[in-house]
Amino acid sequence: MAAFEYRALDADGRTQRGVLQADTARAARGVLRERGLVPVEVDPVREGASSADVSSYFRRGLGRAELALLSRQLATLVGAGLPIDEALAALAEQSERARSRALVVQLRSRVMEGASLAAALAEFPDSFPALFRATVAAGESSGRLGDALARLADYTESRDALTRTLFVALAYPLLLTVVALAIVTGLLVYVVPQVVSVFENLGQELPFVTRALIAIAAFVQDYGVATLLLAVLAALALRLLLRRVEFRLGFDRAVLKLPVVGRLVRATNTARAARTLATLTASGVGLLEAMQLAAGTVRNRVMHEALKRAAARVREGTALARALAESGYFPPVAVRLVASGEKSGKLDAMLEQAAAQQAREVEASLAVVAAVLGPGVIVLVGGLVLFIVLAILLPIFELNTLIR
Repeated sequence: MAAFEYRALDADGRTQRGVLQADTARAARGVLRERGLVPVEVDPVREGASSADVSSYFRRGLGRAELALLSRQLATLVGAGLPIDEALAALAEQSERARSRALVVQLRSRVMEGASLAAALAEFPDSFPALFRATVAAGESSGRLGDALARLADYTESRDALTRTLFVALAYPLLLTVVALAIVTGLLVYVVPQVVSVFENLGQELPFVTRALIAIAAFVQDYGVATLLLAVLAALALRLLLRRVEFRLGFDRAVLKLPVVGRLVRATNTARAARTLATLTASGVGLLEAMQLAAGTVRNRVMHEALKRAAARVREGTALARALAESGYFPPVAVRLVASGEKSGKLDAMLEQAAAQQAREVEASLAVVAAVLGPGVIVLVGGLVLFIVLAILLPIFELNTLIR
C-alpha cells in the first residue's frame, strides 16, 4: 500500500486535509467518497519520489513532546501484543496533526513492504534520532521490541521532563528581568526628562543623585538604540564564534568553572548521558556504541569530548567507571554508582539510578537559583526605583528649604 495526501470537501463545503493508505489514487478517492467527502486533490506522498525527497517532506521532524507521546503509544500497543503494522495503523488514526499522521503512515508503508521498523525509522532521521533507531534495532534483534519501546518512552518522557524543569525554573526570573528593564527604560526615557526639566529651569545647583539620573536618562535617550544594537551584534558574534571548535571548547570549559552554573551544567549533561546509556545497554546495544550515541546527547563540548575519550579507554579494556573518573568532569557520585553497577553486573540499573540522582541534583540547584534570582531581581528593581524617586524628591526638599 502507498500513502496519499488528500484535500477534500465535506458535506458543509469545508476543506478537509489528511493522509490515507490505498493501493492506487483511484482507490484512495473511493475511500474518500465512502467517508462522505468529495476529493479535490489526491497526491502520492511516496510514489515517484526518492527516499531523500520523502525525508525532506518531514525535515522539520517531530517535537520532543510528539516523540515522547508516539513512543509511549507505540510501546503500549506493541506491549499489548499487536503486530507492528496494526499498531502503526492505530497510531495513524489517533494522530491529530497531519504531518505526524503522514509520518506514521509512511512508517507503516515501509513495514508492510517488508522493512524492519528500525530501517523504516532510519529514513526519517530528523524525526527519529540515532539513539531511537539503535534501541529499536536492538529490540527487534533480541525479540524484545515492546520492552525497548517502553524504555524509549521512559527516556523521552524523562528527558522532556528535565527540559521542562529547566524552563519552568528560569522562566520567572527571566520574565521578571525583562519586565523590570522595560519599566526602568520607560521611566528614564519618558517620565524622568519631563520631571527633571522643571528643576533645570530653576537655575540652582541640583543634588548629585539628580545630576546622575539626568546623565543616565540622556545616555539612554541618545545611545540606547545603539547600545541595544551593539548587544544584539555581540550576541550574534558570540553565536558565530561558538561554531568554532576551539572557541566552543574554551567557552564550555569556562562555563564548567562557574560556581553555581558549572555544577548545574555538569549535573544536567551527566543525567542525559547516564539515562541514554541506561536505555541503550538495557535494550541490548553494545557499550561502546551506546557511549558514542550518549556523547551526542551531551551539549557541553568539553564533557562531550571527555565521554568520547572515555569510550576510547573502554575500547582498550579500561572499566567504564575508571574511564569516566579519569576525565574529571563527571560527578564522583555518578562514577561510584557506575562502578557499583559494573561490579554487581547491573550496570543499566545503576546508570538509571545515577541519572535519577543527577536529575534530583539539577532540580535542587534550580530551586536554589530560582529562590535567589527572583528576590534578587525584585530588590534590584526596588533599588533602581528608589534611586529615581530620591533623584526627583531631593530637589523638591531643597526648594522647600529655600522658600522657608
